[in-house]
Amino acid sequence: MDRVDLAVVGGGVIGALVAREAVAAFPDATVAVLERGLIGQGASSRSAGVHFPRGATGRVRSMSEHSERVWKHLAAELDLPIRELDATVVAGDADAVSATYLRLGAETAPADPARGWAAPPGSRAWELDGCQYADVQGVTGRVLASLRDRVSVLEATEVTELSYDGEYHRLTLGQGRELLARRVVLAPGPWLAHPAWADLVAPLGLRVKKVVATHIESSPAPDDPLTIFHDEDAFLLPLHERGHYLFSYTCDRWDVAPDDVDLVLEASDLDDARAVLGRFAPGLVARCTSGRVFCDAYSPRREPVVAELRPGLVFAGAANGSGYRLAPAIAAETVAALDLTPTGTISQPLQRQS
Repeated sequence: MDRVDLAVVGGGVIGALVAREAVAAFPDATVAVLERGLIGQGASSRSAGVHFPRGATGRVRSMSEHSERVWKHLAAELDLPIRELDATVVAGDADAVSATYLRLGAETAPADPARGWAAPPGSRAWELDGCQYADVQGVTGRVLASLRDRVSVLEATEVTELSYDGEYHRLTLGQGRELLARRVVLAPGPWLAHPAWADLVAPLGLRVKKVVATHIESSPAPDDPLTIFHDEDAFLLPLHERGHYLFSYTCDRWDVAPDDVDLVLEASDLDDARAVLGRFAPGLVARCTSGRVFCDAYSPRREPVVAELRPGLVFAGAANGSGYRLAPAIAAETVAALDLTPTGTISQPLQRQS
C-alpha cells in the first residue's frame, strides 16, 4: 500500500499552495496531491484571479497582506502569469472604504468620461495600490510543476472514501488503489457534498453560491485600471491578454452544485449584471453579452475556513469567492495546523503505477 505523510485532496490553487507550504516547512515529508480532474481545471479555471488588498475583518486583512507578499515573491521566482495594474475604488462611504482597504491612496475623480462611465451622485473615488490579476489555472499548474520532484501529483484520481483508524487516514481511490496518509488536507473548493467527506464537512455550515462574471466585448487600453464598486461588491477588470473586460457582480443564487448541468449563464444573469453595470457605465451595457459561471463555497462569517474535522484531517477552503486572492494565507494557516514531522516508519515514496 502506498504511504505518504500528507495527502492533499484537491488540485486547485488552494491545494497547490498547501503542497508548496508543506514541503517548505517540512522538507523531508512525503506529499501527494490528488485531483479528480486536471490540475487547476475546476473553480480555479473560471476564476477572475483578482487580488486587491482588502478585508472586512482583521483576519481577512491580515490574510490579504500575507498573500500579496507571497504572490509577489512567487511571481518573480516562477515567472507566473500575474499582471499588476492600477486600481480605483468607488464608494459612497469614506469611513467604510478606509476601514476595509489596506493600500488606499489619494482621492481621485469619481468619473472618467474618456472611459464612458460616471459614478452615481454622492460617490467618491480613491486610488488603490497593490492590485493584480492572474491566469489562476496557469498559476496553479506552474506552482505544482515546480514541486514535481518533491510532490506526487495524481490527476484523474478521485477519492471515493475516507476512513480513519485512530492513527492513519485511509484514502480509497477510484482506480481501486488505497493510500495511507498520516495527515490529510481537504481542499475541495465547491465540491462540499462529495460522499467521501460530506458528513465531515456538514457541521461547518458552509453553503455553495453561484458566481457570475460577464464578459464585455470592448478592448481595454494598456493603462486601464481595475475599478472596484465597493457598495455593489462588483468590479470591472480589463483583461488585457484576452482583449476584453470582465465585470463581476454579486449573484444571489445559493445552494447550487458544481456539477449541475444548469450552472450556465442565464438571461437573468445578464439582466442583473447589466442593471448594476448601467449605473456606472451605460455605454458598455450593450456589449455585455457573455461570461463565465461557476460557484464557490461560502462560510457563515464570510471568512475562509481552516478547521480540523478529525485528528490530522483539516478542511481548507470556503474562500467566499477569494480563493486565489487568499490562497497563500489559507495554505499557511493550514500547514500550521498540521504536525508533519515525518515519523520514519510511515514516510515511504509513493509508488507510481504505470
